[in-house]
Amino acid sequence: MSILWSLHLRREAASVPLARRLLVGAMETAGVDPDISYDLSVALSEACANAVAHGGSGSAGASGAYHVTAYLDGEKCRIEVADSGPGFPAGRPPALTRPAPLSTEHGRGLCLIEELADHVHFGNKPGRRGAVVSFDKILKWRDNAPLVAS
Repeated sequence: MSILWSLHLRREAASVPLARRLLVGAMETAGVDPDISYDLSVALSEACANAVAHGGSGSAGASGAYHVTAYLDGEKCRIEVADSGPGFPAGRPPALTRPAPLSTEHGRGLCLIEELADHVHFGNKPGRRGAVVSFDKILKWRDNAPLVAS
């Protein structure tokens, strides 16, 4: 069994919990282990929050959108969040090479994504403006999960 969904969201803070709830609902319905579901939902929230804050011209909440795609394929879940902002300098976020000081309230989201997912890719859209954060995680299933492929 496979589940694929894609969202086109406005760069507004209210879009972050919407994406998270949709992912958690799909994983719960499919029978994904709650710990895996939680890790992926936190990683998705961080990626969406970054798209809202940095994913377009002007300040957060300015006109613009970002895209979220999630694919559960029986073995893994792959999530991609793409925006239309300036992208990452040289294709790699500087926050990963220089961690945020503990006294700041921001700057740890991409590090969290790296810790919570099995494989992460940070990059820029080829030939266009915008950042792309994609990550995946091997799924574990609850006993008697309804949508596990047999």
